[in-house]
Amino acid sequence: MTLSIATWNVNSIKARLPNVLEWLGEAKPDIACLQEIKCVDEAFPREEIEALGYNVETVGQKSYNGVALLSRFPIEEVAQRALPGDESDEQARYIEAVIGAPNGPVRVASIYLPNGNPAPGPKHDYKLAWMERLRAHAKGLLAYEEPLVLAGDYNIIPRDVDVHDPAAWEGDALIRPDSRDAFFALLWLGYTEAFQHCDGRADQYTFWDYQAGAWPKNHGIRIDHLLCSPQAADRLKSVEIHKDVRGREKASDHVPVVGSFAL
Repeated sequence: MTLSIATWNVNSIKARLPNVLEWLGEAKPDIACLQEIKCVDEAFPREEIEALGYNVETVGQKSYNGVALLSRFPIEEVAQRALPGDESDEQARYIEAVIGAPNGPVRVASIYLPNGNPAPGPKHDYKLAWMERLRAHAKGLLAYEEPLVLAGDYNIIPRDVDVHDPAAWEGDALIRPDSRDAFFALLWLGYTEAFQHCDGRADQYTFWDYQAGAWPKNHGIRIDHLLCSPQAADRLKSVEIHKDVRGREKASDHVPVVGSFAL
């Protein structure tokens, strides 16, 4: 028996609701972490998603950002509705909960990291500061010694083989050395990046821009990741990128990434 945990930047839950409902009905992930829901909590289509058998928790924001956790199992505790470390930060980018999975609790976070462009500049400074806050919090979470998955749109291209044309992205905040260093600092704490661990092939993308024919040309990047604590990594069986979802009508520019874990 396996537990499936998905991450998906839906790029507006209102605009993509038919896509989201279709995919949830097909893939049936046990836990789904959504990003860029782009609505306040009250406007989230809770009833439609609950009708598919999910418990729902959201941290919303009007028109921008926003994250959600969907779970077929009880959400026992919402541990965080914001990333600790900066009480002045009002952007809705983090939710963390303990899920009552059949063989014991699993801690899961849905994360939407800042884009950081243009870089250098204030937006990139915010990105790096946010990632340092995430590193500090992720370090503390390891002390629980429990299955933990930090799932989300990290807005980081980890390797040159994770982008169709590295030269074309040179200087972008998603690929800058300081951005990558901040991402690897998370891994060096003891986290495992699920796709690289299970697959690691080049040219496997999770995002294709709406511009310049990126999707039909397969000019993509891989920026959506599942970071696993040692206890979760020990149970990790496979990772699948649901690429076909990008080709559907009114699709998000991101696609779901699903990790399967042994219960």
